[in-house]
Amino acid sequence: MSNSFTHRLQNYSLDTQTSVYLKSLWYEASGDWETAHDMIQDLTDKHAARIHAYLHRKEGDNANASYWYARAGLQIANITPEEELELLIKEHL
Repeated sequence: MSNSFTHRLQNYSLDTQTSVYLKSLWYEASGDWETAHDMIQDLTDKHAARIHAYLHRKEGDNANASYWYARAGLQIANITPEEELELLIKEHL
């Protein structure tokens, strides 16, 4: 992620108004993949499936990621995981 974006993210504080999607992405960006995954894994909507796909792609499990991208109605991303994370966060800010 770009330095300015990382700085913005680090200064972002989670509160009760923050969506589960953004919370999951925040934890992933902060280096806590497990918490990010735990928050999103049981949700069934397309936003959650997309984030779930990204998390498995970041983990290196492309077969599982492909399954979740398909659940989101997408193909596996053709950008770096860092670029994808930045896009996902921007979508949910």
